[in-house]
Amino acid sequence: MIDKTYESLESAVADIHDGATVMIGGFGNAGMPAALIDALIAHGARDLTIVNNNAGNGDTGLAALLAAKRVRKIICSFPRQSDSWHFDALYRAGEIELELTPQGNLAERIRAAGAGIGGFFTPTGYGTLLAEGKETRLIDGKHYVLESPIHADFALIKALRGDRWGNLVYRKTARNFGPIMAMAAKTTIAQVSEIVALGELDPENIVTPGIFVQRVVKEAA
Repeated sequence: MIDKTYESLESAVADIHDGATVMIGGFGNAGMPAALIDALIAHGARDLTIVNNNAGNGDTGLAALLAAKRVRKIICSFPRQSDSWHFDALYRAGEIELELTPQGNLAERIRAAGAGIGGFFTPTGYGTLLAEGKETRLIDGKHYVLESPIHADFALIKALRGDRWGNLVYRKTARNFGPIMAMAAKTTIAQVSEIVALGELDPENIVTPGIFVQRVVKEAA
């Protein structure tokens, strides 16, 4: 019997190792798997490379992971906003590496990894510092930059509901990066608000099929 459910958040993240590349879903706080992040902090893995849309908000979730100094490098689109003080302090002190990636490029680089694409050409970033050291090409009179896919060891994502096979549905815009991150990681861990019986999820509404999910864990009530 296929059963991908885990009894606890702690057991779901227990094998995330030092130096791992971890994708974390969320657009700011929307769709961010805060409970899984807290479990990862308690677990103690360090020297992580984090892939996320931004670099943390306030003092919780991803920001707390940064504050605990568990992150060696972050790949993101929006590293600075009014409440990104933990990233700011680490970056100014030279304690974290940043790979800045425009948001569309970030999404496509993640999607490319899941789709098995070796790279893609995009006009975004051409002629800027972001294109330094990358292959460029003139295609139909327009300049493009070659971007590489982003693969991950683990993806931590948040969904609304899941079943024991790992099928997931999301709540509105909290869906954001979750589906493509699930495809791009070797191990996808989904934090859900509710685990339902097989057959309760309408197949037409399933966004992430269970084939892309290895673990499902219910967040604390």
